[in-house]
Amino acid sequence: MCGIVAVLTFTPHLASGELVRRATVMAEAIRHRGPDGGDTWVDAVTGVALAHRRLSIVDLSPAGAQPMKSASGRYTITFNGEIYNYRDLRRQLPACDWRGHSDTEVLLAAIETWGIETALERCVGMFAFALWDAHERELVLARDRMGEKPLYYGLSQGALLVASELKAFEAWPGWAGEIDRAALEDFLRHSCVHAPGSIYRQVRKLPPACLLRVPLAHAGRALELPVQRYWSLEQHTRFQATTFTEADACDSLEQALMRAIGDQMVADVPVGAFLSGGVDSSLIVALMRRQAGAAVKTFSIGFHDDAYNEAHHAKAVAAHLGTDHTELYVSAEEARRVIPALPSMYDEPFGDSSQIPTFLVAQMARKAVTVSLSGDGGDELFGGYNRYVWADRVWRRMSRMPAPLRRAGGAMVQSVSPAAWDQLWKWMPARLQAAQPGDKLHKLAGLVSVADGRAAYAWLVALHRGAEPLVVGGEAAAGLSDHGLWNQPARTLADNMMLADALGYLPDDILAKVDRATMAVSLESRAPFLDHRVVELAFALPLSAKLRGGTTKWLLRQLLYRHVPQHLIERPKMGFGVPIDAWLRGPLKAWAEALLAPERLRKEGFVAARPVTHAWQEHQSGRRNHQHFLWNVLMFQAWHESRPGLRASVA
Repeated sequence: MCGIVAVLTFTPHLASGELVRRATVMAEAIRHRGPDGGDTWVDAVTGVALAHRRLSIVDLSPAGAQPMKSASGRYTITFNGEIYNYRDLRRQLPACDWRGHSDTEVLLAAIETWGIETALERCVGMFAFALWDAHERELVLARDRMGEKPLYYGLSQGALLVASELKAFEAWPGWAGEIDRAALEDFLRHSCVHAPGSIYRQVRKLPPACLLRVPLAHAGRALELPVQRYWSLEQHTRFQATTFTEADACDSLEQALMRAIGDQMVADVPVGAFLSGGVDSSLIVALMRRQAGAAVKTFSIGFHDDAYNEAHHAKAVAAHLGTDHTELYVSAEEARRVIPALPSMYDEPFGDSSQIPTFLVAQMARKAVTVSLSGDGGDELFGGYNRYVWADRVWRRMSRMPAPLRRAGGAMVQSVSPAAWDQLWKWMPARLQAAQPGDKLHKLAGLVSVADGRAAYAWLVALHRGAEPLVVGGEAAAGLSDHGLWNQPARTLADNMMLADALGYLPDDILAKVDRATMAVSLESRAPFLDHRVVELAFALPLSAKLRGGTTKWLLRQLLYRHVPQHLIERPKMGFGVPIDAWLRGPLKAWAEALLAPERLRKEGFVAARPVTHAWQEHQSGRRNHQHFLWNVLMFQAWHESRPGLRASVA
């Protein structure tokens, strides 16, 4: 894994030495992504520079160093990621005098032989790159199909800037980022800024499965140029009641995952895996174990709070599979020490609080390996979230009822406070007990009251559901693209929600979280579920293969039970989090109150004080649990505080 930078100057061109210096400084800002080496290439005549920070994974020799030129000299690339099928591609390419055995060299040869679009269609991998085409005098940007690797581009001081992370932009002389209030509204409601937006008005994220051509003559209007999709998940999705046998479906999935895992275990450095003991990571490790010549190194984080601890489950799975397992129990105080580093680590406001344990397990794994496989993507592809069950069970039934009756029922449930519901729920049978039942019932009541499937999805994924803007000068709603999903009558709501999550929530939240946390410690994370051939197979399966009888990830479970006893896996889904709710009422209270003070919010002029103060008071009283929304506000406030220069650049 690496950090990449590209600069295309247009008014006026910088001297060669100054252009090299600036691009190198940008790359140094993301040195953590590639601590093993770096270099900068420049063409002063056209005003283009490419810089690279290298984390050596495949071909550790100088032959794998970047920026790298193609054999003809036409193309120069700075590349981040892995092309997993590069050895197969190399065999398909015409014989040539190979300089080394890196996937980057193979990608360049593929582009020279087949063209960019065809080369991308043939690649299996995770990547982001900037490619200078000397013949066409254009910069080409591309990102992998599922959005595992980040890529930002924007304008500043007469230059088009491209980088893996925003902190590289902030290193550009004269950089003056202006906060995009619509993006901030999106973040406060959803914990992340969805592509193609970014927290800065003058910067975009390149969406997954896209490429962008920026001719030198049009560099100054790069943000207006059309983005081209080279792969579409929607076109590979077949939502119909496909006839299949359970055994055949399990066999097909096992074969696809075995191939993906085998490809992703290839590296010239030590490889391991994250293991939580849940369905997804346990399946990945089980299939790794089948292919490994030695015990797989596995890693898990434990907490002393039983409500958040899965380490003992991971340990049991590791013992069954015979892995070389390492676990680390972290105190609440040790976890909280990560918080001051978050604004720098996630250099765009980011509010998924599982960022904390994700960083901790990555930090631990990096002491033993350079590459770690994960189970990311299993939930979105195979129906792992409770909202899919609710959509399938509740919305499908309730949507048949007259709207006035649904609204009346929802209002009746919401007339009882969540705290009161929590007290009443204590009298329910043990099998029906759940965490925060009052909040869940209020969420369910709102779900049955909405008008259509798109509104149902928006209601379920929003962390603040009020209609009022959360941002001063912002909008009432922002961020969620419909991706053209919701006017497809042949698809169920649960199908559409899984597809929407795969296109939005997965790359913009889950994968951004993992990328920044692992790259902060120079660890490469790989996700076999996101091999596009596995993704296409997942979305070709009928809903009954994913949700059955209230059971999530049904097919994954059947496959896993071939390798791990059912009793080691079956338990309520816990998630990967920390007790933010309790921390905000205890050890983090003073820190949070200072950042959320109404007079401070009003003076800064970004976040509306009234909804924040109301949520804070309800949370402190115990009437509601607003931990996720409040954490989002705190993460923006901490990020903004770490960048004082922004105050002068935004009205």
